[in-house]
Amino acid sequence: MLQKFNDQNRDLLVNINGSLIHRDQAGVSPFDSAVQGGDAVWEGLRLYDGKIFTLDEHIERLRRSARALAFTQIPSRDDIVAEIKKTLEANHMRDGVHIRLTLTRGVKITSGMDPRLNQSGPTLIVLAEHKAPVYGDGDGAGVTLITSSIRRFPPDCMDPNIHHNNLIQSIMAKVEANAAGADDALMLDQRGFVAETNATHIFIVSEHPAHAGRPEMVVQTPRTVACPEGITRQVVLDLCEANAVPCVERDISLTHVYNAAECFTTGTMGEIAWVGRVDGRGIGPDPDKPVMGPVTRRLRALFRAKTNAEGVRVVD
Repeated sequence: MLQKFNDQNRDLLVNINGSLIHRDQAGVSPFDSAVQGGDAVWEGLRLYDGKIFTLDEHIERLRRSARALAFTQIPSRDDIVAEIKKTLEANHMRDGVHIRLTLTRGVKITSGMDPRLNQSGPTLIVLAEHKAPVYGDGDGAGVTLITSSIRRFPPDCMDPNIHHNNLIQSIMAKVEANAAGADDALMLDQRGFVAETNATHIFIVSEHPAHAGRPEMVVQTPRTVACPEGITRQVVLDLCEANAVPCVERDISLTHVYNAAECFTTGTMGEIAWVGRVDGRGIGPDPDKPVMGPVTRRLRALFRAKTNAEGVRVVD
């Protein structure tokens, strides 16, 4: 799935440490830690009718990740919100906008790995773009996935709950998906269980083994062993609990995915997107003609209602 250039974004102003710069002139120093070693943390946000959904959860995860990487200076919640607001107002943005926040360790006095070379404070980048959910609105054949050969790290290698900018694992998995003609790649953990995709969390809907023989369908998602504690993922789990939709977090194998009645992914960039095929296999009762399932459709409607009703207002 290749995103396309949106002409609305031709003259974007990008916010770098409080300075608004045209996208064609924006840049960071070659001495910045993000350039030197991917030493940065990031978040994706969505603007709905002037409000950012789950804003505080995202900012807290950004700051938590920076603390885990031992950043010595981290902007406050209010300072970050002020820069987001300034960026949106300068670009006259109110709806249908995706915001990428990046916080780097900052500029080094000379190139090198040692964080003690960072002596001028962090770099905060606010990039806001007009961007609809990247997987479309649910029409068509659904998202296609292939299983990647690249495995997700366990916490003792690189804790996935640090939302860092070193995304080479994901990029290599995406290269495999592109080569196979799929939209994205399903990634396993080192034990062989499903972790997430290269860009999203994943859910299946099927009979739970403990409920075998019952007609009840259960929403299931991997434990956060080799994937981050996703914010949209948690929203979906909360929606299930609030609306009497059975759900569990458990180890999920590829066999469970192949035999699922439904499959969908979650993330800020793509919201809730249904999966039609995994490794060439159609997901659902009719593998030859996969369609979005009723549980996925219901959760998408509940999610849309929640984004319409909630959020922190940042622009009028």
